[in-house]
Amino acid sequence: MGLAAGEKTLLSQTGSIVQAGPAVSQHSTKKNFSLEKLSLDFLTIVYSRCLGYPFPTAPPVDPFAKIKVDDCGKTKGCFRYGKPGCNAETCDYFLSYRMIGADVEFELSADTDGWVAVGFSSDKKMGGDDVMACVHDDNGRVRIQHFYNVGQWAKEIQRNPARDEEGVFENNRVTCRFKRPVNVPRDETIVDLHLSWYYLFAWGPAIQGSITRHDIDSPPTSERVVSIYKYEDIFMPSAAYQTFSSPFCLLLIVALTFYLLMGTP
Repeated sequence: MGLAAGEKTLLSQTGSIVQAGPAVSQHSTKKNFSLEKLSLDFLTIVYSRCLGYPFPTAPPVDPFAKIKVDDCGKTKGCFRYGKPGCNAETCDYFLSYRMIGADVEFELSADTDGWVAVGFSSDKKMGGDDVMACVHDDNGRVRIQHFYNVGQWAKEIQRNPARDEEGVFENNRVTCRFKRPVNVPRDETIVDLHLSWYYLFAWGPAIQGSITRHDIDSPPTSERVVSIYKYEDIFMPSAAYQTFSSPFCLLLIVALTFYLLMGTP
């Protein structure tokens, strides 16, 4: 049987004649494939944009892990200032510290929309202190900054020993976490944490990401020097909860009671 025009014969592996379809140019096939692929890519882009199909984005930032107060006094030291029984989310001020290798990890939180800080001092007075502060700026970020107290004024220091910094502003609270080396090269503005220091606790408002005066006139301080190698859970009642608990008030109550009893006929 004869072959139609435009067809060609192929020999099978057995030697028999096999009829093939019309011959197609290899160049034409590649050209058609390229056009089809380009059209498909174009339609995919148009379809994606019209329907709001999401384009690849940067991976999301891990959420801020909540501060665990159950570890206080066990695997980390804590200071709480505020209402009795308060935690890192309800205290007026909260601080924790723990050793991690050659670093100390600090966690700070305060009831403020501005800043929260801890100072390392050789006494209980402000002046000549190394200060780490977590500052909430106008863009909603919480940045860890390093300051040095010159008298009653906090001067920002460009050399910042903080690392692995993270912070968040939620529920009108500034909360942060960062690490700082235990030992540092000798520097007037950065203390060695392997030594014991008084801790100064402060917080307050910020204006355009710059700290302003602290919220209370006499911010709380640690009663004694703090060692990063000793984990305690220390509670300090705020002014609203220490009216009848301070030694002076108790002594005053006893004195008034004695006076009233002696003056009664």
